[in-house]
Amino acid sequence: MGSQVPVPGRGRDSGPVFSGVAAEVIEDTLMHLATENEQYLSELPEQAGLFKETRIVEFIFLLSEKWHLDQSTRYQAVELLERFMIKQVEQMCDGRGSTKGREQGQRSSWSSVRDHITNTFVLRLVSCVQLASKLSLHYSELLESELAVLNTLHFHINVSTPLAYVELLLEVLGYNGCLLPAKPLHQLCVQLLDFCYLTRETIYDTLLKTAIENSTPSKLQIAKFLTVKEDFMLLAVGVISTGVFILSPGHWEQVFFYFLQVVEHLNCITGITPQSILEFSYAVVRRIVGSTTPEQHRGNCGTRSPEDRIPPQK
Repeated sequence: MGSQVPVPGRGRDSGPVFSGVAAEVIEDTLMHLATENEQYLSELPEQAGLFKETRIVEFIFLLSEKWHLDQSTRYQAVELLERFMIKQVEQMCDGRGSTKGREQGQRSSWSSVRDHITNTFVLRLVSCVQLASKLSLHYSELLESELAVLNTLHFHINVSTPLAYVELLLEVLGYNGCLLPAKPLHQLCVQLLDFCYLTRETIYDTLLKTAIENSTPSKLQIAKFLTVKEDFMLLAVGVISTGVFILSPGHWEQVFFYFLQVVEHLNCITGITPQSILEFSYAVVRRIVGSTTPEQHRGNCGTRSPEDRIPPQK
C-alpha cells in the first residue's frame, strides 16, 4: 500500500494511491491480512495490550514526528515494542521460576527483573522505532540494542499494522463501487487511528460495558474481551466507518443512510457484524465529543463536528 513507499531520504510518504492495484491482488492481500489477524488472535498472550498505554504510545508518536518518519512506522513501532516487552517479561519470569530458592530470594529475583526492564525500557522503545523506520526505509545497520529486540522476536518484525488494514479496506470499498472521498477519508482515518491508539483504554472500556450491558465487568469478561481489543480488522472497520460518519455531507437522514451503506459494505468484506461496527464507531465518536470542542472539530476536519451528528438518545 501507499504507506510503504517513502519519499527520498527520511521524509514522509505521500499517502496511498488508490485504484492502482489489480482486483485479484487486493483480494489475495485481504485474505492474507485476515488470516494473519485470526492467527494472531488465536495465539494472543494474556499480557496483550499491557505496553500500549497512552504515555508509551504518545512517546512513540512524538519521537516518530520528531524524526519525520512515515505514518506506518509509528504503528509498527508500537506493535514491535508490545511484542518484544511481553516476550522479554515471559523469558525473565521463566528464568526466575526455574531457580529454586526461598520466598525472599524469589522477591529479590523479581525485583532485579523489574529494575532491568525499567532501566532499559526507553532504550528498547527507541530501538523499536529505529527498527520500524529501517524496515520502512530499507536501512541495513543494526545497533546492539536493536539486535536484542530482533533476537527476542526471532527476527519476526515485519508485522502488519492497523494502518495496512485501513488502507486495504479503503481500496476494496472503492473497487466495490462505494463512492468515497479517498484522500480526505484516508487522512481522517490516520488521525482517527492515532486517536484510537492514544485513547485506547477508554474506547475499549466503553465497548466492553456496552457489550455486557454492565458498568462493572468481571475479571473473566475482561480476559475474554482481550481478543476484541487486539483485533486489527475490527479497529480498521471502526476507524473507516467513523471517518465516513464525520465526513459525509448533507442532513442527518442522508448522512446516516450513507453511513449504514458503508457499514453494510464493510460487513460483507470482513464478516464483522454491523452491530459491532456501529458500537465501535459510537464509542469513538463519544470519546471525541468528550475530548474536544465543536470548534476544534470544525477546524480539524473541515466539516460539522461529530456531536452534531449523534441523534438524541431516547
